[in-house]
Amino acid sequence: MINKKRIGMALLCGLLASTTLTACSGSDDGGKPGGPVTLKYWLWDDKQQASYQSCADAFHAANPDITVQITQTAWAQYWQNLTTQLAAGDAPDVWTDQVSYYPQFVSSQQILDIQPFVDADKVDLSQYQDGLADLWTKDGKRYGLPKDWDTEAVVYNSDMLAEQGVKPEELADLTWNPADGGTFEQTIAKLTVDDKGRNGLDPAFDKSHVKVYGYLPEWNDGSQGQNGWGELAAANGFTYLDKNPWGSEFKYDDPKLAETIGWYKALTDKGFAPRFDKQSTLGIDAVMNSGKAALTIAGSWTINTYLGADAKQKFALAPLPVGPSGVRKSAINGLSDAIWAGTKNKDAAWKWVKYLGSADCQNVVGDNAVVFPAIKTATDKALAAHKAKGRDVQVYVDYTKTPGGTFLLPITDHGTEVSQIVQDALQSVILGKAEPAEALKKANTQVNGLFG
Repeated sequence: MINKKRIGMALLCGLLASTTLTACSGSDDGGKPGGPVTLKYWLWDDKQQASYQSCADAFHAANPDITVQITQTAWAQYWQNLTTQLAAGDAPDVWTDQVSYYPQFVSSQQILDIQPFVDADKVDLSQYQDGLADLWTKDGKRYGLPKDWDTEAVVYNSDMLAEQGVKPEELADLTWNPADGGTFEQTIAKLTVDDKGRNGLDPAFDKSHVKVYGYLPEWNDGSQGQNGWGELAAANGFTYLDKNPWGSEFKYDDPKLAETIGWYKALTDKGFAPRFDKQSTLGIDAVMNSGKAALTIAGSWTINTYLGADAKQKFALAPLPVGPSGVRKSAINGLSDAIWAGTKNKDAAWKWVKYLGSADCQNVVGDNAVVFPAIKTATDKALAAHKAKGRDVQVYVDYTKTPGGTFLLPITDHGTEVSQIVQDALQSVILGKAEPAEALKKANTQVNGLFG
């Protein structure tokens, strides 16, 4: 998928609830009944485009009067373009959707309720990974079928582990707590090396001249912390909301979250992770590939980035550490395909969306080994395809088979506003301008104020 999977901070703020929904025809024939139809379909992931082009070709062969025209645009530009097109009444018939964004489409009535189609065609919702089908519903209406999912894992540089005498199997049993960081912090310290070759456990370690950081944190994670702090906070007992999806009372003032963010700040103060204001703007994967950090936490959509042929370092995967709650916890996220409420080709668009949510398409996606499809049997195909390429990615799947091993990211209204408020609070903490409890309590008051 996402995908960087981060929330865009304000890209949808200009989405207008009053946008006219009748301006666009996605077909070449002006929407005439029975005529040929060209559906506009948007996605953001270039690595998945080939898979969905194969699906589109097979779909057209089975439905000769429907042609799917795919447009791929990079993540940030994708949402900006979609906002513009929706405001202009000229949106794509179908677009790839993400849980952070779709509540805004629902509230602005830009997205079609497909539940009547699902009922009429008797779509089997039990075929999908547990919990995914429920992500796309509100008040008895359904706004998408699951297409894929992702979880998180530790990505580490194998050569750096070997240089510091850390065995890969040690990473399989890491523990973490916010007080002293557990064996997770001990490993991070050991993997942090200064310009004299001394690691973070050496009393002579110089945190002012770090050559390789043990851990590379992701701070551009908005209100969710999907790539690190969210997982550790959840393992510490933190929950985002009173209920999820569609809760209205956030809990960012929970001491369990403040403890977690405090540990992250301490990690940078010790020199084991780069300071926020000194961290490279190139992106986590680029820094990891440059050999400047030993490990990070990354989602399953990055498998090809770290384990593919283009990776510049030798990487491998390990499970997230076990937290104070006694289990490993990973966020589980997913995508669907949305139908624009203003399309003149609703029936054709539904046929395409149903096909995207079917085993016929998701098996193709699984065989191409880019993401984990939502259909359970297609996930098995993806695992087999990765294994055939010599990649061990089982850790991403194991959370879904462990009771309590996954949790949902928050799905609510006001997503972009919430994200910006929390991001600003976390940035103030990591820059040393505020204490975690103080900043998060203030942010939580602001966030809950959005819901009246």
